Amino acid sequence: MATNPPAPPCLRRGEGPHPVIAVHGWLADRGAWHSVLPDLDRTSFSYAFVDLRGYGEARDVPGAYSVREGADDVLALADSLGWDRFSLIGHSMGGTVAQRVLALAPGRVRRLVGVSPVPASGMPMPPEQWELFSGAAEHPENRRAIIDTTTGGIRPAAWLDRMVRQSVERSDAKAFRAWLGSWAAEDFHAELVGKRQPVLAVTGALDPAITPELIRRTWLRWFPDSRQTVLASAGHYPMDETPLELVRTVEDFLRADDPARIV
Repeated sequence: MATNPPAPPCLRRGEGPHPVIAVHGWLADRGAWHSVLPDLDRTSFSYAFVDLRGYGEARDVPGAYSVREGADDVLALADSLGWDRFSLIGHSMGGTVAQRVLALAPGRVRRLVGVSPVPASGMPMPPEQWELFSGAAEHPENRRAIIDTTTGGIRPAAWLDRMVRQSVERSDAKAFRAWLGSWAAEDFHAELVGKRQPVLAVTGALDPAITPELIRRTWLRWFPDSRQTVLASAGHYPMDETPLELVRTVEDFLRADDPARIV
């Protein structure tokens, strides 16, 4: 007999009436959202920042480390919080997990935001790029190269070093490698086509991986009520690169259908 997964650990912020679950990406745990925390609207929203298996407080939690498993864990978190309907924010790999939640439980998702989101069609890579990414589990220099490239090659060395250090310290190498095989290779986009929830994709102009053109070919084609915002000064990590701009962009979108909307 199947049992529901236990709720994953999370960080809570806010007491507002609009519940929001935020899902981190491949290279970080929930600490990826640290720079946006002080400036969130805690009156309008209740945020839960989750740690996926293999990361942060869930670093030693065993599992398949797959997008489907991550989506099941997000739903278990929502259940544990008593949230029947909620909005989702997913960064990079977390954007794939958020899309899978929408595919599994569309009636529970109010709005969906992808921040530099990997599409549900996966991210096929040429052999050299795959070698770089697959080697990142054991080689911190690979993680540094990925972060540097996807932020335009213009960020300070100390920031890159900090990002890599946190990535290594807050993730399990085996889980990290397994997650790659799931978010990069799986294609479930057919389960999303035509979903009518309002959807926003936020990309950074400095990011050569998740580009506006990629979003136009994927998210904007799949979702009837979808839009895209490009942050001119950001790359793949706008939470760190342009946190205030990201908070304003995301929260304006999330509150767009609230009766007491503040403009």
